[in-house]
Amino acid sequence: YVDLLKQENIENEKAKEYLEVLDNKSQRLKKLIEDLVEASKASSGNIKLNKEILNLKELIKQVTGEFEDRFQKRGLEIIFTFPEEDIPIYADGRYMYRVIENLYGNIAKYALDNSRVYVDMIRNGKDVLIAIKNVSKDKLNISADELMQRFVRGDSSRNTEGSGLGLSIARSLTELQGGTFELYLDGDLFKVTIVLPIEEKKKL
Repeated sequence: YVDLLKQENIENEKAKEYLEVLDNKSQRLKKLIEDLVEASKASSGNIKLNKEILNLKELIKQVTGEFEDRFQKRGLEIIFTFPEEDIPIYADGRYMYRVIENLYGNIAKYALDNSRVYVDMIRNGKDVLIAIKNVSKDKLNISADELMQRFVRGDSSRNTEGSGLGLSIARSLTELQGGTFELYLDGDLFKVTIVLPIEEKKKL
């Protein structure tokens, strides 16, 4: 009905303003419902994985390209530290893309303007560690566990356009694929580390 009203020739400026508010709120509600459904599926394991051999470096570069404009508008500079060789993992490409996408979305919304974002990939024996670090624009005077709980609840006090479920979904999707997902806070430094097994038996 909001879409139908938008097609009408409404001349009353106040009515136009109310319609815009309705449109924004309905879109936010739609996003919240979608995120709640995805979070429920991810946390319960009710997701069908289509695993394949993925080039982790290329996957991260692909997501980075998608966020390039958003990062530039905020003055965020991405600093990469990658190993020279390709890192193969056995995972679902769509869901691994979503994990990195959710982390980048968090950075795009909460990182300090005109700051650096560090994306490190380190080979550690049979595993690969991905560390993503940025400085928060807001004070992080709570523990990592408390902050994660706020993301799990989708805490409205954070006053953002998102549902607050992005990191919770990213953690669940990582764990479903045999990885670990840890959140660290040090002052205003926000850091997420993901550890995934390297697929040594199959080539890219």
